[in-house]
Amino acid sequence: MPIVGLGTWKSAPDKAGQAVEYALTEGGYRHIDCAAIYQNEKEIGQVFKKVFSGNTVKREDVFITSKLWNSAHGKNDVRKACEKTLSDLNLEYLDLYLMHWGIATPSHWAIPTNGGQEAEYDEHGVLVMEKISIRETWEAMEELVRTGLVKAIGVANFTAPMLIDILTYATIPPAMNQIEIHPYFQQTRLIEFCQNKKIAVTAYSPLGSPGNFVAKGLPAVLEGEVINKIAQTHQKTNANILVRWAMQRGTVVIPKSITPERIKENIDVFDFELSESEMNEIATLDRKLRFLDPYVWGKIPYFD
Repeated sequence: MPIVGLGTWKSAPDKAGQAVEYALTEGGYRHIDCAAIYQNEKEIGQVFKKVFSGNTVKREDVFITSKLWNSAHGKNDVRKACEKTLSDLNLEYLDLYLMHWGIATPSHWAIPTNGGQEAEYDEHGVLVMEKISIRETWEAMEELVRTGLVKAIGVANFTAPMLIDILTYATIPPAMNQIEIHPYFQQTRLIEFCQNKKIAVTAYSPLGSPGNFVAKGLPAVLEGEVINKIAQTHQKTNANILVRWAMQRGTVVIPKSITPERIKENIDVFDFELSESEMNEIATLDRKLRFLDPYVWGKIPYFD
């Protein structure tokens, strides 16, 4: 699995395909991170079909990840959801398929095709959930490996207790836990736990989200004094420093961009190394500041 990949979350359908095509044909990327809920897999699939039918990039040389959405956790829904993603992406198999969240919602809330996200809330504003265990979903995920639809399976947004539980019954342990990681939210202990259990970690939102930082009254990570100084030392961009920092912590990193210059810039991280003192300096920036939280959109204290 290439340690740097292109993230496609929040890439509009009319932009995501162009970004993926540039990343594969000119940017040097061989790892693309997708998800059904991002609602851009069909356009990305058109690009995969175009690129892989040529002579420049082979399908087997590209690592492609997608994710199972919450409304398809039932044992009879998992394979259907995976097959839908494969059809949309024009693929015969996925390299990695993740449970997007450890939350199950009713299956009739299918992912909408016209934007937005369907959901239902009770009288207290709490997201309505389905009574489906993670074990039921995971066992159906394991079948995807046995049938050859996916090469590996994993999870996203899982906490240590959730991982401890899944490891008690998994016959195919999770290969990956994809979680929010950036200098303001470093998750050092969870990374250490995953690596100890031989579960790889992917850092999403590695460059942070400027709008969220402003809302919290904080400078964006990309604009911080410490990152600025280190970038100047290495004659690299601030984004390069954040990607390299994630790499040196042993995590896979998937910066997202739809701008060709930035797509190429974000992978230009293999010709330098951060010193131990620089890594320690970035470590001091941790504010335990999480931005993606189910409590915000469903009053579910998922991470509490």
